[in-house]
Amino acid sequence: TKLITAHARVGDRRRAFGILDEMRQAGCEPDVFSYSILINLCARSKDWKTAVSLLREMPGAGVPPNEVSYSAAISACEKAGRWEKALSLLREMPAAGLSPNVVSYSAAISACEKAGRWEEALSLLREMLAAGVQPNVISYSAAISACEKAGQWEKALSLLREMPAAGVRPDVYSYNAAISACEKGGQWEKALSLLRDMPDAGLSPNVISYNAAISACEKAGRCDEALSLLREMPAAGVQPNVISYSAAISACEKAGQWEKALSLLREMPAAGVRPNVISYNAAISACEKGGQWEKALSLLREMPAAGVRPDVISYSAAISACEKAGRCGDALSLFSKMQEDGVQPDVYSYSGAIQACAAAQQPAEALRLFKEALRSVEPSCITFNAVL
Repeated sequence: TKLITAHARVGDRRRAFGILDEMRQAGCEPDVFSYSILINLCARSKDWKTAVSLLREMPGAGVPPNEVSYSAAISACEKAGRWEKALSLLREMPAAGLSPNVVSYSAAISACEKAGRWEEALSLLREMLAAGVQPNVISYSAAISACEKAGQWEKALSLLREMPAAGVRPDVYSYNAAISACEKGGQWEKALSLLRDMPDAGLSPNVISYNAAISACEKAGRCDEALSLLREMPAAGVQPNVISYSAAISACEKAGQWEKALSLLREMPAAGVRPNVISYNAAISACEKGGQWEKALSLLREMPAAGVRPDVISYSAAISACEKAGRCGDALSLFSKMQEDGVQPDVYSYSGAIQACAAAQQPAEALRLFKEALRSVEPSCITFNAVL
């Protein structure tokens, strides 16, 4: 058992299972501790099938599983995304003479959270309390995260507020899940309020906390608040990352602040942050909305040199910028180039190119593109209007 433990601790699965085989050959049956260690080792590698197989093998070997064995098997199913199996194992514990504990329940709640089964996650949390099992911060955080994934921001907030009364102190993960739930639910003020509550709760917001709050402001068109949060991060000892900057650039884009969007993009390398395709797309779109077709085109052209491959959104925004500025030739050239680069046009690319043809009085080319669009995408009202 000590050898199995030693190899399991360093993740040497082959040797750990090899020792199990050697024990059997020597007529030395492993005990519940050995089995539990091996099941937990399977959980770490997301091998739920072997974990469950070991659990099933135990009674026949004269080793009744205990709560630790079941909890490890449930955790293996949770990590492998097998929420139904995790729940099934939890349900069979009483028949095996075992009472699910906080670890068993927390793993099952987490399995439901990962599968987007928020109702099951909440039901398990309530069941714990009814069964006299005290939830811990992991149980609550997983349930809050399940609500966040399902867009149930009110329930996520309710759970966070309930924690202190239940004797559970929220941690950074609990707050982050609640902030993200508010972000997804369009509740930027609540997201900001939660971020501000964290220091009073003895917690330091991290990059995930800030990113969720910035994104909440971005989605609500609150450009100034998003920028203020970005500027606040270094002073709080939090290094902004590409997500922080991209969300702030997108906030500027939504607010029609193309100059600020460009300024943020240019600032990123000096801040040790490498722009990605999302950063560039938001900046190109900001230029498109601001009537800055030359800048949009310049950004698109610099992307490969920056190690960023333009995608359909990059091209569509640049095509639209050129088309709106009456640069029909440039718009059509971009449309051709995106296909040469292996980027499949979408409805927005086609609409921009067709509108450019219409403006350039090229009805035959517009019709050709429209027919091509019919074979590739679902045309929009804009596409039809351009052809008409």
